[in-house]
Amino acid sequence: MRNSVVEFLYQTVMENGRKTGIAGVEGGLTFEDIFRRAYGLAGRLQSRGVNAPVMVYLPKGIDAVVSFAGILLSGNFYAPVDLRSPRNRMQKILSNLAPAAIVTRKEFEKDLCSLGAEKSSFLYFEDVEREDGLSLKEMISECRKVSDRIIDTDPCYIMYTSGSTGVPKGVVVPHRGVVDYIEWALTCLKVDQNDIIGNQAPLYFDNSTLDLYLSWSTGATLDLIPEGVFSFPARLVEYMENRGITLVFFVPSVLVSVSRMNVLKSGCLPDLKTIVFAGEVMPTKHLGYWQRMLPDKSYVHLYGPTEITVDCTYFIVDRIYDPSESLPIGYPCRNSGILILNQDDRLAVRGEYGELCVRGSSLALGYWRDDEKTRAAFVQNPLQNGYFDRIYRTGDIVYENEKGQIIFVGRKDSQIKHMGYRIELGEIELAAGSLPNVEKCCVLYHGSRKEILLLYEGPQEVPVSDLRRSLSNLLPGYMVPRKFRHLERLPVNQNGKIDRSTLKNLYCNEN
Repeated sequence: MRNSVVEFLYQTVMENGRKTGIAGVEGGLTFEDIFRRAYGLAGRLQSRGVNAPVMVYLPKGIDAVVSFAGILLSGNFYAPVDLRSPRNRMQKILSNLAPAAIVTRKEFEKDLCSLGAEKSSFLYFEDVEREDGLSLKEMISECRKVSDRIIDTDPCYIMYTSGSTGVPKGVVVPHRGVVDYIEWALTCLKVDQNDIIGNQAPLYFDNSTLDLYLSWSTGATLDLIPEGVFSFPARLVEYMENRGITLVFFVPSVLVSVSRMNVLKSGCLPDLKTIVFAGEVMPTKHLGYWQRMLPDKSYVHLYGPTEITVDCTYFIVDRIYDPSESLPIGYPCRNSGILILNQDDRLAVRGEYGELCVRGSSLALGYWRDDEKTRAAFVQNPLQNGYFDRIYRTGDIVYENEKGQIIFVGRKDSQIKHMGYRIELGEIELAAGSLPNVEKCCVLYHGSRKEILLLYEGPQEVPVSDLRRSLSNLLPGYMVPRKFRHLERLPVNQNGKIDRSTLKNLYCNEN
């Protein structure tokens, strides 16, 4: 039984040490290279503490991944951040995290000092020396003096997510959650040392967890696809072909962009075997494009919030879905208990809407240094009164269909009361997204005006009368939006998801 994620790395370094472990625009490193550099960093960190948070203030790249390994080998846990975060947000993260050390480069020293970070906490990556005097076995033996004392409920990493009060929440994920998740993924996705994993997710976004640890656990190469490539779908496809990428884990927006530009050709991406996607609703219209152009690939839909170690349900797409159909989020991942609780905190019957709640080893430990928010989100299972059984309330509304598949409906906070009816805005988005000239969309509710607003992206503006007529064939009259706005591009956040907060500020300002 693995007590920590570094057990994956120990095994792969011994079995596939000379194989390329990570590749990027700046070059690549073998697994042995990664380990020798990480070992040097671990030695520098051990004097800073054990089982403590270490911030990684580095851009996405090989140095950041090596830093993760070094931090873990030192018996600590890593907290990656987005260097492009607004100043106020970064100051709040620094204040909340209170890191034992900050791994960075000298070029970022001025930025960190201006944020109020203590210079004494800085550990400059370029000053870390690669260990070349010891054999791999000797280095692993030394590392085990620390890592063998880790228990699987110790933290592995902290990922910061947005907080409703404007204060970012640090989600603390334990080793056990990552180990269980990866061991499940290995059986589901069939990854081995011959694979090349194309990484899209920023390293401060939890989707990257799957990419990184699938590589460490199998000896597969992790290819860090340059961020700029994703703005040009044709370049992205070309890059994937040239690099021989076999598996990708993308947010749906990436797949939609490729579909919109119609850049796939029959027989392209011959090495690609598996396309995994998660993070937001996948429009079946655009998924269908991929399935028709590349019918020999496996398409896997994952679902889960950061608080449950990346994903807790999965669905291996079994057919081409009609644009008006919802794609199931599927079935529970191994060791993830899924409860659908209705408004009375009872198990919802098949077809009944309820909140998706999760129990099991995948749950985060809570929010870093925030007991109040932790107690509000991680609560006692209302169905169990015999012992403490912690569950996480996701705030997502779902139901189980006649096949026993879980269907995502929308966010609990996107459920509105309009004209006396309870409405899920996600249901309107599904209908609108199925229309021919709507590529991407977002539905908002202006509370004071009692108006449903549809914001959409498409090749051209569609007459309002046409939109209303088409939606009236798919939705009851009270659900048809009153206002429509065509945008050249819907804004997206750094994770590639539609930036709903920005849209709300722009179009639903109560003033």
